[in-house]
Amino acid sequence: MTTAVIAFTRRGAALGRSLADALGGSLHVPARFAPEVGAEAYASLEGWTAWAWARADALVFVGAAGIAVRAIAPHVRDKFSDPAVVSVDEAGRFVVPLLSGHVGGANELARRVAALTGGQAAVSTATDVNGLFAVDVWARERGMAITDRVLAKEVSAALLEGRPVGFASDFGHPCPEGLTAGPAELGVWITDRTGEGPFPRTLRLVPRSLILGIGCRRGTPEAAIAAAADAALAGLAPEAVAGVATIDLKKDESGLLAFCARRGLPLTTYSAEALAAVEGDFTPSAFVRGITGVDNVCERAAAAAGGRIIVPKQANNGVTAAVARKDML
Repeated sequence: MTTAVIAFTRRGAALGRSLADALGGSLHVPARFAPEVGAEAYASLEGWTAWAWARADALVFVGAAGIAVRAIAPHVRDKFSDPAVVSVDEAGRFVVPLLSGHVGGANELARRVAALTGGQAAVSTATDVNGLFAVDVWARERGMAITDRVLAKEVSAALLEGRPVGFASDFGHPCPEGLTAGPAELGVWITDRTGEGPFPRTLRLVPRSLILGIGCRRGTPEAAIAAAADAALAGLAPEAVAGVATIDLKKDESGLLAFCARRGLPLTTYSAEALAAVEGDFTPSAFVRGITGVDNVCERAAAAAGGRIIVPKQANNGVTAAVARKDML
């Protein structure tokens, strides 16, 4: 988490220095205090907030909560994209998570700041106050995508009202406390698949469980790679793709690089020797061996980066694609 801390008074700057050091963040104070605490000076609160909003995962205001509220108001958009925002008084007694308590981690950050200052975290989210399962926190801690924001709210509402919420996992996750492994009208399903879920109303939480292996001819356009990838991923959640893997001969393949950039996926490459050493049953090709030095690229690369092949090699317009699933427990 990238943290930016701002303070407004000399006492606040001293506390801000200790917090920034402990949190591994940057400290920003008025110019007259900057040399005393080794901080960066800010020109205006409005300008600093806009700067930090675009660059940091968390903003810590050392000062009145009202100052923070007014500063962030023009920038607030969405709980799934806004940074965590926390305010703490300059004595460190009360730490208030103001924004993105669950998804952004502000509640957790407030507790951490309170532990550092010896103060109290004033957490007010209903599931925390009532000691209930918080689906957005549970998903964030495990790197899972929440596929339906409305259903996520319904899960929390059902728990607060004492109604049962079911739980099922394709990966063998144990049922969290407060949910039920039995039948329920509304439930949470951990899966990397699309399609109908196990409950009448199913919230899918998608782990980053899949690796897409790609092989292609030199000069293959991005569109062809995307088409082959989407065909291989049919019936699988796009949010589940953790990365793309291929042979190192393709590390500068422009179409593949463009595909990865557009979808925000890291590209991992392997030498022919490393791919040849991967154990498993793969679809061999004498032609591919003659070009690359290994009999299969897409399946071997996916297995090297991921684990078990669940979608074997598919060929589509000069592109080969395969999918491997990682063990998530």
